[in-house]
Amino acid sequence: MTQTEWENEMCIKILDLIENELYIDFRYLDVAISTLILTPKESLRSTATDGISLFFPPEQILRAFRSNPLFLNRAVLHSVFHCIFRHLWIRGNRDSDLWNLSCDIAVEWIIDSFDKKSVKRALSGIRTNIYNDFEKQNIPVTAANIYHYLLSDVTENPDRLNQLTMEFFTDDHRFWPKDPSRSPSAAKAGQSWDKISHRMEQELNLRGDHTASGAEAIKAQIKEGKSRRSYKDFLRKFTVLQEELHCDYDEFDLNYYSYGLRLYKNMPLIEPLESREVTKISEFVIVIDTSYSTNGPLVQKFLQETFQIIQERDSFFHKSQIRIIQCDNQVHSDTVIKDPHDIQKLLHNFELIGGGGTDFRPAFSYINTLLENGEFHQLKGVLYFTDGKGFFPAKRPPYETAFLFLGEEEHPDVPAWAMKLVLHEEDLK
Repeated sequence: MTQTEWENEMCIKILDLIENELYIDFRYLDVAISTLILTPKESLRSTATDGISLFFPPEQILRAFRSNPLFLNRAVLHSVFHCIFRHLWIRGNRDSDLWNLSCDIAVEWIIDSFDKKSVKRALSGIRTNIYNDFEKQNIPVTAANIYHYLLSDVTENPDRLNQLTMEFFTDDHRFWPKDPSRSPSAAKAGQSWDKISHRMEQELNLRGDHTASGAEAIKAQIKEGKSRRSYKDFLRKFTVLQEELHCDYDEFDLNYYSYGLRLYKNMPLIEPLESREVTKISEFVIVIDTSYSTNGPLVQKFLQETFQIIQERDSFFHKSQIRIIQCDNQVHSDTVIKDPHDIQKLLHNFELIGGGGTDFRPAFSYINTLLENGEFHQLKGVLYFTDGKGFFPAKRPPYETAFLFLGEEEHPDVPAWAMKLVLHEEDLK
């Protein structure tokens, strides 16, 4: 066995020991702690994760285990919490340096709140001051809220960013996916951690110990990760799988095709499939709340982002129908989108119509009437863009429904039959 192999083996044993120690103090983290694959990486100076592996520098691990084993406990838990709270996948268009810092502060605040021997340490003055600020200003300690808290602060005082980054740095974020939607492995890892987070949230609720160290903060962060997950991923809920006339080159072997042409001149051994299964948008409805408090430019920004995602993914079937309904306490307009040309026409001439109070029921009644009249054949769902409270339908409609809120303030709960998504302005391009 070489020296490198021995060091790697010793480090994995050390990290296994750390995971077991953390499991004793945090039973609800059993699956999460053991999910990341321990992987040596000599080029690093700290631990790191991509949501699949926990990368570690062997020399640093051996040195820290001898001198400061408590730091290793916290470092492992730190990376695990990044994954649980889905920090790797929900950055959106936020500044990467400030987002990384915000995520580190959110995780470290959680760990610092634990009264457990395996991770407890004395707080520095910097940490004490910023945690006190959070409490005084009643700022929920989640990565997105911390980001907004710091945004003006570090803009006016760049040294503040460096100071806080040095204070809260624990792991390397270089392997965090830059665009999870373009990486199947990153997207799959995000989905796995989504399930782990959901299971952990359920276990914390079942325990019923809401006074447990950090329990409420953990659930708040999990909730944030769910509500701010990629808007692109969210739109997939409104797509359907259908067969479309199109050569399926993924299932087509060009070698057999070319060999047949060479052997028989004009007779290929295999023809490309004339159809393929694709996931695209068939029919769904976007309802815009046009009450007096609605911000027109943000609505247009939301529509632009939505249609850009749809066009990027080539998400229109040959027979697609998207309806844009404007409604406050009554329906004011209904625009039908059947192809990409209709999108440009809508955005170019878009104008909010309304200004009354917020009532969600008229839009649902109108959509139900369209259904009864045969206007829809495969309505996948309704996405309701709103900024405040309103009256919900008493009964669950016969299609998926999601309410999308934009802004920083607290938003009302939605009925059990509906989904809820919260976006910040920087989530929209």
